[in-house]
Amino acid sequence: MQVLDRLLRPKSVVVIGGGTWCENVVRECRKSGFLGDLIVVHPKRSEVGGCMAVQSIDDLPFVPDAVFVGVNRHMTVNIVRELSAIGAGGAVCFASGFREASQELEDGHSLQEELVLAAGDMPILGPNCYGFINALDGAMLWPDQHGAASVSRGVAIISQSSNIALNLTMQARGLPIAYFLTVGNQAQIGLSDIGEALLHDDRVTAIGFHIEGIDDLRRFEQFARKARALRKPLVALKVGKSEQAKTATVSHTASLAGGVAGARALFRRLGIAQVDSLPVLLETLKLVHVTGYLPDARLASMSCSGGEASLIADMAFERGVNFPELDDRQKANLKTVLGPKVALANPLDYHTYIWGDVEAMSRAFTAMMQGDLSLGIVVLDFPRADRCSQDEWVKVLASIEITVEATGKPMAVLSTLPETLPEDVAATLVAKGVVPLCGMEEAMSAIAAVSSVPEELPSEMIHVPKTVGKSMTISEGEAKIALQKHGVRIPVSVQANSANDAVSVAERVGFPVALKGLGIAHKTEAGAVSLNLMSGEEVSEAASSMPADRFLVEEMVTGGCAELLVGVVRDPAHGLVLSLAAGGVLTELLQDSVSMVLPASRSEVRDELGKLKISSVLAGYRGRPQCDLDAIIDAVMAVQSYAMSAAVEEVEINPLLCGRDFAIAVDALIKCGEAIDE
Repeated sequence: MQVLDRLLRPKSVVVIGGGTWCENVVRECRKSGFLGDLIVVHPKRSEVGGCMAVQSIDDLPFVPDAVFVGVNRHMTVNIVRELSAIGAGGAVCFASGFREASQELEDGHSLQEELVLAAGDMPILGPNCYGFINALDGAMLWPDQHGAASVSRGVAIISQSSNIALNLTMQARGLPIAYFLTVGNQAQIGLSDIGEALLHDDRVTAIGFHIEGIDDLRRFEQFARKARALRKPLVALKVGKSEQAKTATVSHTASLAGGVAGARALFRRLGIAQVDSLPVLLETLKLVHVTGYLPDARLASMSCSGGEASLIADMAFERGVNFPELDDRQKANLKTVLGPKVALANPLDYHTYIWGDVEAMSRAFTAMMQGDLSLGIVVLDFPRADRCSQDEWVKVLASIEITVEATGKPMAVLSTLPETLPEDVAATLVAKGVVPLCGMEEAMSAIAAVSSVPEELPSEMIHVPKTVGKSMTISEGEAKIALQKHGVRIPVSVQANSANDAVSVAERVGFPVALKGLGIAHKTEAGAVSLNLMSGEEVSEAASSMPADRFLVEEMVTGGCAELLVGVVRDPAHGLVLSLAAGGVLTELLQDSVSMVLPASRSEVRDELGKLKISSVLAGYRGRPQCDLDAIIDAVMAVQSYAMSAAVEEVEINPLLCGRDFAIAVDALIKCGEAIDE
């Protein structure tokens, strides 16, 4: 966003306040070599941290581009109002005690709302945030020490935690970081706006996030699509679970789709590489900074140790990373270099016969990289510089450079331990276009993350559901009828208002029948389901044993080969999340599920069904009949159609009974309400 240019890339900085935090901002700007104007506002001091101070905003000799507001929360509101009035470029609001403290003013507006009103059109970061580090231009609106170094090009990291951002500045992995930004409460400017502003800086190669929650789903999608158009990779570390996951009510779907699963589905749809730890976030950003996303996870690994070859193979296998077998050309060229004593395989243990011979090592590495590969890895752990010589290890780096030049394929140096790849070596490798990967587990996780990003994003925008007001759970019979109108096939079923009524209804439907107690969410656990009832006496007996007064009598569907769960949850952070899972009593037992953000295409549903463990049963396991996959997909698309047309909180079919020529909703639950216009 152009509106953030002055704030993030300032030519003038003002610090308001005189405490230690403000003195640190002055110190860090000067230490970084900030070339713009720098001045402090303090009512009683003539200098702060060795920088000239004026008494008020009115005394400033220029209108500032960026302001660090380091005073208490009540003064912050007034100062932001003054800055907005003079046309300042933007402000960092350091103080806490706003939304997170639920501080109320006499007029009933929260202090945070008052702050946003005071800012008007002037952008503000925070409140309750550390601000930002611009290591490209030396602008450090940052109230603490940090480990960032000046760079001319690099990645950006946006964090919702100031302390996490501070810790990340101390990384020693050779990752060039252009920006660190913290967003705090996101009272006015959120992740999406900041991310989009960074995309417009040609010096930023990729953006990483430490995310606790998405600010605005539609804005976030627009930002992600713009990043893809500009070929700037996004990497996200999502922490925490949404309230949806914590307040799961009527269905299994909520626990499957809420929070973490919803975030994964959203990031996959938007082409964002997702990681699960801070070290992997850094390694992934390093990888995409040099190579961009990888088209797949086909690797070649080269090391002078059989132990390292085995270790990397095991770690790769666990993460879906693969090492293709060598073809005849690779084997012939490797044999010429390595001789008959070396077993030729991928991962390759090239032994130490050629150690220290730059020409021979480069020939071996080049031979390995002749295959259909996305990345070549040379496992290399440097000895301690304070106790050992590194001369022979540097020769391996020279061989890698020759290989990159000869093959044009990306290469990486991988240390088995983070501490065995010195920071200066890592930085040199990055500058030469070679990826320095620190730690084998982190590296394999990073490769898995960047190689699983889809090549193209769906053309259809994410469905953003309306806010739902007071909601209610409708009966199973009503739920089935609602879904049937959208194309879901259901059994013949009739409601009965008593046990005696159930008997007469069963006789009309025809035996065998299934009997279910109405008004109960998890019927199996509550003893409210009886199957294969063959007579009126059995129906009466079953009804009298159930904790219900009303019943659903259904035709007994036979010939089923598998049971699936098909459900949709309205996730406040991620939209409508569709989940497919092993159904019936196996849902919790197998924990076999996949999730998608709506709308999903038929081909996506088909692909995701294939990822389930139960997919082998659907395909006809050990000679059993194959289920009608098209009928299953028809049912899933019908559930999607209903969910996108109604004000739903949850929709679930469990089980969807699947046979060789049918897919029938045996049980259904819907929680819905009235849409609220916002």
